[in-house]
Parts: sequence; C-alpha cells; structure tokens
Amino acid sequence: MGFLKIRPLNGIFNNILIQKKGIRRGGCPFLFYFCTLNDIFIIMKKNIVLFVLFILPIVAYLFFASGVNGFTKLPVITPKINDFGDWQSLDGKKVSLDNKITILGFGGSNLIENRGNLFNLNEKIYQRYHTFKDLQFVMLCPIGTEDDVKSILDALDEFTDVSQWHFLFATPQEINSYYDQLKLVGKLDSHSGTPDVYIVDKARNLRGRKKVKEYKEGYNTFHPSELSNEMLDDFKVILYEYRAALKKNHNATKQL
Repeated sequence: MGFLKIRPLNGIFNNILIQKKGIRRGGCPFLFYFCTLNDIFIIMKKNIVLFVLFILPIVAYLFFASGVNGFTKLPVITPKINDFGDWQSLDGKKVSLDNKITILGFGGSNLIENRGNLFNLNEKIYQRYHTFKDLQFVMLCPIGTEDDVKSILDALDEFTDVSQWHFLFATPQEINSYYDQLKLVGKLDSHSGTPDVYIVDKARNLRGRKKVKEYKEGYNTFHPSELSNEMLDDFKVILYEYRAALKKNHNATKQL
C-alpha cells in the first residue's frame, strides 16, 4: 500500500499522508487522511490564537456590558431629602430638587475665599455636562454672600455658560438644619459650608458609595483628582441609570 506525501499551499498541513487507493464501502470509494501530531498542534495553536484575538474580547465586552446593565447602581445614602422650599435664589427663580439630577453644595460665608473649589467643580464636571436639561448645580449660601456669588459667576461667565449654576440664600441656622436632615457623617464648618458636594437624584435621594472600604457620601471639590475619578465615575452611573430606564420604556430623550 503506497502513500503520497504532499505540502498544501496554505502551509498548515505540512505532513499529510494520503492513501493513493481507496477502499470501497457500500460501493463508494473514500480516502483516509492521516495527520502527524505536529500538524494537530499547529492547527490547535492557530485556533487558540484566533480565539484570544477575536472571540475572547467580544465575550468579555458582552459580559461587562450585561453586568453594567443589570447590576450597577449607585446606592442611596439618604432617601427622600427635603426640598428647598421658598428660599431666595440669586435670579429670583424658584429652584427645586424634584425631577432634576442635582449636584448640591454648601458654599459657606467664606465662599469667596474658597472660590477655587467652585472653579474645580466647574472645570471637571460642570463644563462636560451642563447642557443636559435634567441637570442642575445648586449651592446653598448664607444670606449676605450675594455679592460674592455675583463676582464668582461673572468670572465663570467669561468661559462658561453659567445657566445651570443656581445659588440659594438662607440663614446659617436654616442651612445647618437642612444639612442635618441629610443624615451624613460629615459636618458643616463654622461658616455653614463644606468643600464636599453631593449627588441627588430626581426622586430626591442622596446617592453615594455604601461599602465600608470605599464609603463616600460626598466629593471634595478641593481635590481635582477626586472630582475627575470618584465623582465622575459615580455621576456617569447615575446618568446611565436614567438613560437605561428611558430606553427600556421607549421614552429616550435628548435630555439625558
């Protein structure tokens, strides 16, 4: 019984032995193909490389995409916080937490001294997302800081559309009382302010991270890196939640 050694042009099967004469079974001739172990190894190696390069990334993408869609939500730190009531705004318009994603801050009576914090927040978060109609940035400030706020807004207005910046004014006692009902670990300073800002969803739930090792109820505007990392990540989760809900209900809009 003779065998013929051939080398196909594709170079994969280097040593295939083909039986020259067929054996008839049921009247139909067929050929036996024999591959060496080296041929099998080459084929398997090529398939593994193809799997790693093309199939595995697709599987990983589908896994993480489904994971975000199904499980990623920013926990509620304090549910149903109070709305602002009739506190006076700088432009005289009523400001409410209802049906808005709100970045909430407490400017304090020394707001002008800490204006760099607002500029950090403006650069890292506000400028990227202020065009969303369902988003607002609200700062609670003591009565008497109106001129300081105007000065800061004038400076921001030189390079930013400040239409989504809102400042409300109340007495220090009212501000401290409002902060207390947030039931947070952090406290306001002696100026009724804090460098931290907070994420409040459309249902007036204050959101953050509840795991012990990474508990976070607010984001320190004094540190740009914290705004660019932790806050931006959490803020994107909130946006994704609402976008996913709108898409699920076939009610997606350009607002988010």
